Formats: sequence, structure tokens, C-alpha cells
Amino acid sequence: MLHLQTTIDLPARVWDVLTDFAAYLQWNPFITFADGDWAVDNTVAVLVGGMPLEPKVLAFDPGRELRWKGTLLFNIVFGGEHYFLLTDNGDGTTRLAHGEYFSGLLAIVFRRKLETDIKAGFEEMNEALRQRLG
Repeated sequence: MLHLQTTIDLPARVWDVLTDFAAYLQWNPFITFADGDWAVDNTVAVLVGGMPLEPKVLAFDPGRELRWKGTLLFNIVFGGEHYFLLTDNGDGTTRLAHGEYFSGLLAIVFRRKLETDIKAGFEEMNEALRQRLG
């Protein structure tokens, strides 16, 4: 299993922007589309790095956590559990941990690409989120 994570401190209202999925195309360079009923166990639609996915929502805890998991064929081929964890810093800011757990044979084959390109996508999204929050 491969785990990639980034962190960034942002204004406390980050959850509102992060879950305004209809606006993603306006500011998000990494996840350019997200749609669906974001309730736990529902399947939603996202476009991540140009790849259309239909992941299952694992967690939607307002102000705290958004998590989904997608697979390609089965977990043995490729799986990704994407997450956003928010922690109140107590000073009007929130620490966002943005990451993903990758599993399966393709995660091994494409490990270097995931570590560079996907992590860079997380960082680009984080910075775009900072700019969106002003």
C-alpha cells in the first residue's frame, strides 16, 4: 500500500468551499468535477486528474472529514481511498490533511508516477483552495 498526504493551514471556512462541488470547475485544477448525493455508502461521480471515477462515499462528517474510495476492476488491480481531514487549530484556521491510500498491482507498477504527479495534484489543489478562500 502507498500512502500520500499533504497538509495545509487554511481559513476555518474551508469545509464550505471544499464541499461546494458545483464550483470545482471554477477553481480546482485537480478535481474538476464532483457530483452526486454525498451521503455515506452512496456512489458519486468525480473527475480526478482527467480520469472519470465513480467512487463510494466512506465518510461525510461536516467540518471534519470527507472520504471516498474508488477501484479499477477490483482492489487487487487498483484502489484509491481519497480523504480530506480537517482539524480546528483553535486560532481561526483549520489544518487540512489531504491524501490518499493506494492499493493493488497498478499502485506498485505506477508508484513513482503516483508519488510525483498525484502528490503534485494534491498540492496544486491545496494552493488553489487557499486562493479561493482569499
